[in-house]
Parts: sequence; C-alpha cells; structure tokens
Amino acid sequence: MKLRNRTTGPSKVEIPMAPLIDIVFLLLIFFMLNLKIVSPEGNFNINMPIGAPTAAAAEQNLPDIKVSLRSDREGRLTEMTLGSKNLGNDDAAFERLNQEILTIIGRPGNPLTKEVEVEIDADYETQYKYVVKAISKCTGRFDPGSKQIARYVEKIKFSPPHKPKA
Repeated sequence: MKLRNRTTGPSKVEIPMAPLIDIVFLLLIFFMLNLKIVSPEGNFNINMPIGAPTAAAAEQNLPDIKVSLRSDREGRLTEMTLGSKNLGNDDAAFERLNQEILTIIGRPGNPLTKEVEVEIDADYETQYKYVVKAISKCTGRFDPGSKQIARYVEKIKFSPPHKPKA
C-alpha cells in the first residue's frame, strides 16, 4: 500500500470543463425555450401611410364634426350646437347630440369613423361636467341589453379656450 507524502501539501483539483460547458448550454436552451414575450399594454394608435384612395372611399368621406358649448358666467350650459344646429341646453340635448352624430356616421363601427374627428369648442367658463358629457356622447353609446359599447368616433380634439368677456 502506497502512502501519500503529507509534507508536499495539498494536491491541485482540476474541474472538468466539458461537462460544465454542457450544463451551461443546457441552461441557456432551457431559458430560451421558456421565454414568453409579452406585448406591451395599452392602446397605441399607429398612423400608417395609406395607399391611393379608391373612388368608392373618396365618395364616402365623412365631415369633421364641430360641437360648441356656450355657458353663462357661472359655467352653466346655455347652448349646445352641432355645426349650425342648436341642440338646446338641457339633459336631452346630450341625447340629441348622440343621435345627430349617429346619423352623420351612419352606423356604429363604420370603418370610416376612424378618420372622423370631433372638435369641441367650449367657453372658458363652461363646467367640466358638460364637457365630459359631450365627449361621452360623441364617442358612443352603451347598450345595456348586450352590455357592449357602440363606438361612434375615436378622435376628439379641443379648440383653444376663449377668454371671458369683460
């Protein structure tokens, strides 16, 4: 039986590199196969270049819609107009606004409505609740029977605010 010489010190331990490289590649492949790419959350409207318009699409262009909200010095709604048509100043005026926009666009979900833009022109003193009601009535209607939202218009912009008259 051969005995080691204890006076020479510890022997050098060598790590085999081939199995270590195999394990590293196996782990790399495992993580690559288990990677799930998540799409970003949110609604991103991307404007892509359009092709040449066809004759049918050119005939069906819908006009831009202008809604005006006029109010008194306390911010109460005095008049709401759609283009040049006066819709009134009561709660039924917002329902009339909704119906008028529906007659302009034809039907909810019409592909051409993605290009229609509603411009809201509100007085400086107009209360926020009237502006929000106008926005909600322009964008669509909630159908309680089917529990779905019928979209009318997606693009809404605001005209610059008018300074109060002295």
